[in-house]
Amino acid sequence: MITAVYPGSFDPVTYGHMDIIERAAKLTDRLVIGVLKNNTKTPLFSSDERVNMLKKVTASLPNVTVRSFEGLSVDFAREEGAAAIVRGLRAVTDFEYELQLAQTNRALAPGVDTIFLTTNLKYSYLSSSTVKEIAFFGGDISGFVHPEIAAMVREKIKEKQ
Repeated sequence: MITAVYPGSFDPVTYGHMDIIERAAKLTDRLVIGVLKNNTKTPLFSSDERVNMLKKVTASLPNVTVRSFEGLSVDFAREEGAAAIVRGLRAVTDFEYELQLAQTNRALAPGVDTIFLTTNLKYSYLSSSTVKEIAFFGGDISGFVHPEIAAMVREKIKEKQ
């Protein structure tokens, strides 16, 4: 049984993330989405809210589970018994950083490989930060996130303003 983890902040989960999740789920027997609790960042949503968002949008994927974690992704992968960490690449600029991270993780955990998946071209420009910025200024984010997520983003931004 092949287990992989897909770590990230997912603040919020976008169609680009979903593209990677759906494809990684087809490649593995078990995919664990790891929602990073990062105390150095101030996310729009709490880690529990992000876990719940991801559970909603991945409910149709039976081999996908979602949980939060703290610390290093490679430690999370080992805790889950994962053979691989899934990382999405949007552009060449992502590759240099992701390669360095993958090599570092390989040095820390030789038994855990990194799988790079390039996102669908229609999402190559998309990031959670971009979605939040558009929403903050009242723009339409319906083409970037699931409708339920779009409503949650709009509501959260209204609370913060």
